[in-house]
Amino acid sequence: MSSSSVQGKVVVVTGAGSGIGRELAVELSRRGARVSGCDVDEAGLKETATRTRGELHTAVVDMGDREAVTAYAAEVAAHFGVVHQVFNNAGIAFNSSVLDSEWSDYERVLRVNLNGVIHGTQAFLPHLLASGDGHVVNVSSLNGYLAQPGLSHYCAAKFAVRGFTETLRSEMLLEGHPVKVSVVHPGGVATAISSNALEWARATGREITPAHEARQRTYTEKLLKLPADKAARIIVDGVEKGRARIRVGNDAIAVDRLVRLAPATATRVAVMLERRLLRSEQQA
Repeated sequence: MSSSSVQGKVVVVTGAGSGIGRELAVELSRRGARVSGCDVDEAGLKETATRTRGELHTAVVDMGDREAVTAYAAEVAAHFGVVHQVFNNAGIAFNSSVLDSEWSDYERVLRVNLNGVIHGTQAFLPHLLASGDGHVVNVSSLNGYLAQPGLSHYCAAKFAVRGFTETLRSEMLLEGHPVKVSVVHPGGVATAISSNALEWARATGREITPAHEARQRTYTEKLLKLPADKAARIIVDGVEKGRARIRVGNDAIAVDRLVRLAPATATRVAVMLERRLLRSEQQA
């Protein structure tokens, strides 16, 4: 397993306006990378820029818009003259059963979480190849190998990101291209993804009861515990070491092992966890 510093590299981070994306931009800049970050949240990008070392090139980009992503890739290449790495991190979540979900729910999550990764990969890959030392880093999830009730939209996207990324890696190896490929599987990281999902449900007109809010608080407090800055350090460490799979957090490591050794048991564990969350709703 080779080791390659990010120092001096031109690195792109999608979803850099908050959460893991923000901390990736901060960590990469701390290690001497030249960073470009994009997000749909302009205010969030400005906040990220205040925390990075040196200049942070930014752009407001909707990763679900293929033409916008292609234009962004050209802009970054023109600004820096080269692009070495892309971290396709932007993502959203939503909680609803398959029976209760509308097609628009799937479209919205897949548009960002899957299409955004594909758009980012295809738009930047020619630039990474041209650099002679490229690296594609696609963020999946613990839910890229473990399905949980209520997360069919998110799991479908994250399982697909894993398959897409592993296929890309096989193609780069087959053709001998100078591009490494990594898939990242974070566990429970302390970000606003769960609360944002609840706000989305509220914005779409769904009834949000005190029980729903209690469930979201329990999920955030009990499961989303790994600090985002620590998650970013683990990811960048993995990239510098050239790891094909980067598991972030003890929960991601433990669940990965469980899924591979006892997949049926893993499903029962996911159901047991959901029942505990439902009990928190009922007690609210």
